Amino acid sequence: MGMTDVLVVGAGPTGLVLACDLARRGVAVRIVDRSPAPPRTSRAKGPNPRSLEILDDLGVAEEVLAAGSAPLPMLKYRDRLPVAEADPWADSAPAPGAHYDRGWLIAQWRLEGILRDRLAAHGVQVELGREVVGLAEGADGRRVDVTFAEGRTERARYVVGCDGAHSSVRKLLGIGFDGTTDEDQVMVCGDVDLAEGALDRARWHQWFDEDGAVMLCPIPGTRTGWWFQAGPERDGRGRPLAPTADGFRRLLAQHTALSGEDLTRAELLSTYRVNVRMADRFRAGRVFLAGDAAHVHAIAGGLGMNTGIQDAFNLGWKLGLVLAGHADARLLDSYEEERLPVAARTLDLTSERLRATLEAIRRPGGGLDAAITSDTTGLGVGYRWSSLAATRTDTSQADDGAPLPGDRAPDAPCTDAATGARTRLHRVLAGPGTTVLGFGPGGAAVLREVAAAYGEAGVRTCRVYAAHEERAEAEPGAVVDDAGHAAAAYGTGTSGETGAGTVVVVRPDHHVGVYAPADDADAVREYLRRLHGTGASAGRPEGTPTDRTPDQSPDQPPDRSVDGSPGMVDAVR
Repeated sequence: MGMTDVLVVGAGPTGLVLACDLARRGVAVRIVDRSPAPPRTSRAKGPNPRSLEILDDLGVAEEVLAAGSAPLPMLKYRDRLPVAEADPWADSAPAPGAHYDRGWLIAQWRLEGILRDRLAAHGVQVELGREVVGLAEGADGRRVDVTFAEGRTERARYVVGCDGAHSSVRKLLGIGFDGTTDEDQVMVCGDVDLAEGALDRARWHQWFDEDGAVMLCPIPGTRTGWWFQAGPERDGRGRPLAPTADGFRRLLAQHTALSGEDLTRAELLSTYRVNVRMADRFRAGRVFLAGDAAHVHAIAGGLGMNTGIQDAFNLGWKLGLVLAGHADARLLDSYEEERLPVAARTLDLTSERLRATLEAIRRPGGGLDAAITSDTTGLGVGYRWSSLAATRTDTSQADDGAPLPGDRAPDAPCTDAATGARTRLHRVLAGPGTTVLGFGPGGAAVLREVAAAYGEAGVRTCRVYAAHEERAEAEPGAVVDDAGHAAAAYGTGTSGETGAGTVVVVRPDHHVGVYAPADDADAVREYLRRLHGTGASAGRPEGTPTDRTPDQSPDQPPDRSVDGSPGMVDAVR
C-alpha cells in the first residue's frame, strides 16, 4: 500500500489553499471531499486583504480580482424607502505597506473553482465522493491509517481536517467543540435571480425594519444573480421556518418595494445560526484541524473563510519543511501555538462586531457597515508570543515602528536593481521559501553566507539598496528602495554608513522571524537552522537523520499534544 505525505480532508477554500501550498513544495498531497460534486455554498462573500496577499503568493490573485468585484456601497432602507448610503471603503487606498486596501466580492464556489484549477496545474485533482469514517495511528507511530466509507484503508504521514463545522475528522479524534449556538439569532440565505433591472447592481441593498430584514448583494460575474440574506419567516409559535423560494418571495414583498414575482429563481438555500465554538486543540498526533473544523463564529466582519485560509497558510510551510527533512517535527507544534489564540480572538472580535451591527440596525440608516473595522482586514494578525518569534536583538531603535518578530512583514514598492522594473517586497517574498532581507552594506556578508549554505534549500536572499547606495555589483534579485518605503516600514533608517545595516528573516507565510543588526549573524544562523537544518542537510526526506540526537526521529511528534492531553485515538471509532 502506497503512502501519501499529507491527506487533506475537505475541499473548501481552507483545504484547497493548503493543498495548493503543499503541492508547489513538491509534497505528495491528496485532497478528498465527501460531496459527489464540487461543493457549492454561498456563505463567504470573498477574501479580505490578508487573504488576497496569500492568494497572490499562490499565483491566483489576479484571476480572483478579475472574476469578482470591489466591495459595493451599502444602500439602507426603512419602511421600503432608502434612508442612508454608506461606503466603508470610500476613504481607503492602497498603502506602501499593504497593496490590498479592501476585500473583494467573489462567489465562494467561483473562488474554489480558481483554486481547483491552480491545484490541477500542480497535478493534483480533488477526489470527490470520498468520506473518511475512521482514523487510527499506525502501529509504528509514523503514519495515519485512514478508512473511507467504501471500505478502503489508505495511509498518510499526516492528515488535516478542513471539513467544516461538522468535521468528521474532529469527531473521529474525539476533540471537543465547546461554545454556544444561539437558536434565536437565525438568518435564511440563498442565491437568487431577480428580474433584470429590478435593482441597481452597483449597490448592496439592505432593508432593516423592526419586524425583520432583507439583504441583497449582486453576485459578481452574473447578470441577474444576487446573494439573498434575511430574517426567517416564523410559525405561529415564533419558531423560524425553513427557507423556500416562496418564503423568499413573501419576505421580498413584505420588506422591499419589489414584488415576489421579481424573484425568478432561488437555490443553495440554507439556514444560518450564530455558532461560536472552538476546538479544544488543533492537533492530535499526526492529525490537524483547520478552518471551520477548528473554529466557527459569527459572520459579522466576514472572517470565517478568511481565518481558515490563514490557518492553511500557517500550516503548509511547516509540514513542507518537516516532510523535506529540514526541520524537526517539533516545528509542527507551533501551528496550534500560533493559530489557536488567533481563533480565540476572532471569536471575540466577530461576536463584538455582531453586537455592534445588531445595535446599529435598530436605528434607521444602520447597516452591515457597522461590522467592518481595521481589525477585519487580517493585516494586523501576528504571532509575537510564538516560540518562532526570535527576540529582537537591536533594542537601540525599539520604538522605530519596525515590525517585531512574529508580526506580518510589511510590503513596500521598490524597483528591481538589475532591470529597473517596478516591483514590491511581497513579490520578493512570494513562493514557498524563507527570505532573508538585508538593509545596508553591513548585511552583505550575512547574505553571502546564507546563500552559500541554504541557497539550494529553499532560502532566498535579497539585498535592499537605499536610493543613494552604490549598486554596480548588485546581486541577482536585489531591489532598490527608491522612495524609502521599505526603510520606513522596516525601521532601518536610510544610513549608508559602512558596516551599518539590518537583517530580517521572513518566514514563508510573510511573518518576521528574526530582526537583527547585520553584525548578529548568529541570530540568523540559529533561526535558519531551526527551519532548514544545517544547510548541508538540505533536501533529505523525512526519516533521514540530520543533526539530531540518535534516538530522536525527525518526524516523530511529541507523545502528547501541546496541552498535555493524549495524542491521537488509537482505534477507529
